[in-house]
Amino acid sequence: MNTGAPALSASSLAPALPAASLLKLIWLASPALPVGGFSYSEGLEAAVEAGLVSNEAQAGDWLVDQLQLGQARSDLAVLAQAVPAWRERNFARVQGLNDWLLQTRETHELRLQTEQMGRSLLEWLRNDAQAEQLPLAQCAALPPSYPVAFALAASTSAASTGEIVLACAFGWAENMMQSAIKTVPLGQSAGQRILARLGQAIPQAVDHALASTDEDRQAFTPMLAVLSSQHEIQYSRLFRS
Repeated sequence: MNTGAPALSASSLAPALPAASLLKLIWLASPALPVGGFSYSEGLEAAVEAGLVSNEAQAGDWLVDQLQLGQARSDLAVLAQAVPAWRERNFARVQGLNDWLLQTRETHELRLQTEQMGRSLLEWLRNDAQAEQLPLAQCAALPPSYPVAFALAASTSAASTGEIVLACAFGWAENMMQSAIKTVPLGQSAGQRILARLGQAIPQAVDHALASTDEDRQAFTPMLAVLSSQHEIQYSRLFRS
């Protein structure tokens, strides 16, 4: 029976990612990874306090904008360039990417976030079965931002750079969705709808990150910087940033 669906051939399908590599990406993207990602709202809590985000639609809009204007142009772009650098053991390149990311953190708390999460992920990596083969000393000496540490952790898998960036982006989306649930506040169903919106936007953000050159990378989110600064002295708060 002809269903009208186009025929698929083996050559039209991407090769399957080995199970161990797929599990590694799922593990790294999990909110349960002990790096503290759940303890940050990245300015969202301050946006709620300022009355800029007060419902599901506004929370979804805020996070999609943050993904496209912030993550895709900065953190994910650095990650996309750090993966091949780690695989090639190009430590000078890794150092340059890490320096750029730390220098472009616009507030004290945003810099502390990426440093703390990078440091925690590096400690987690010391328990990796391939830890002896990893340049952990060079990574610790940076010290690593979170995208650079994530790139090292994922670089030992058979995953492509695109798959690695996709996993990291989804892990970020899950953490931010949970932040929205707690701060707005919202119900779990609303959170899942926000995550679905982010899931639709992530592939394009990843494509942008993968296509970015050193000249394309940018960190220019002035409203986020203002809100992060205000959050540092916010009287009552749930999150560290």
